[in-house]
Amino acid sequence: LPPPPHCRVAGPQKWEKCLRVSAHYSVDGESGQKQLSAGSQGSGFRIDVKPGAFLAEELEILIHTGTLETMADLVALWEVALSDGVHKIEFEHGTTSGKRVVNVDGKEIIRRDWMFKLVGKETFTVGATKTKATINIDAISGFAYEYTLEINGKSLKKYMENRSKTTNTWLLNLDGVDSRIVLEKDTMDVWCNGKKMETAGEFVEDGTETHFTIGNHDCCIKAVSSGKRREGIIHTLIMDDHEIPEIVE
Repeated sequence: LPPPPHCRVAGPQKWEKCLRVSAHYSVDGESGQKQLSAGSQGSGFRIDVKPGAFLAEELEILIHTGTLETMADLVALWEVALSDGVHKIEFEHGTTSGKRVVNVDGKEIIRRDWMFKLVGKETFTVGATKTKATINIDAISGFAYEYTLEINGKSLKKYMENRSKTTNTWLLNLDGVDSRIVLEKDTMDVWCNGKKMETAGEFVEDGTETHFTIGNHDCCIKAVSSGKRREGIIHTLIMDDHEIPEIVE
């Protein structure tokens, strides 16, 4: 039997406790509200559903202080490395109810319930840079669906391949804090832990230097020619007179 549609309980949304139960419930075609008994105490929870909805028996659900959620609707998860950080994108798709939910870094940014059309796309932005992202929903065969993520109009794989050519990334522990520094080579913008840094650039004998500070630490990104056409410009991060090795995300 298919899972039930998404349903919510009127009340506070703070998650105070979680109880896994097996519940029997049904819906008749005239009433959109039924009582759900759960747990050994038989506590009553009111669930709001569409009249005539096709619900299953013996379903495992989560009971929160203010929310009832089905467990099987999370269908895709991606991690996307942008200049301001690595962002987690989750997509929930209820193929029976038509529900679509997009969460970015744990925050719900899109919710659509009772979508008649199960295929399509959802477009939104990610991060401080407002990078455009699109989730495509395509039918493969029968009731199977494929979910793909595009960033700025490119597949995630193609976008990350291109990004590796246009950015440099350094990871280090700074004063006990894990830090991520990103240089956008086309604009020479520098980001640290989601914040765009104030920088000062200057020409030097063998190239350019971009200066900035993080806390009490003096930083400089040196750009010099590799002398090889394919390698182009080499960017090196110097912090407190020590070179920081670059990483590939």
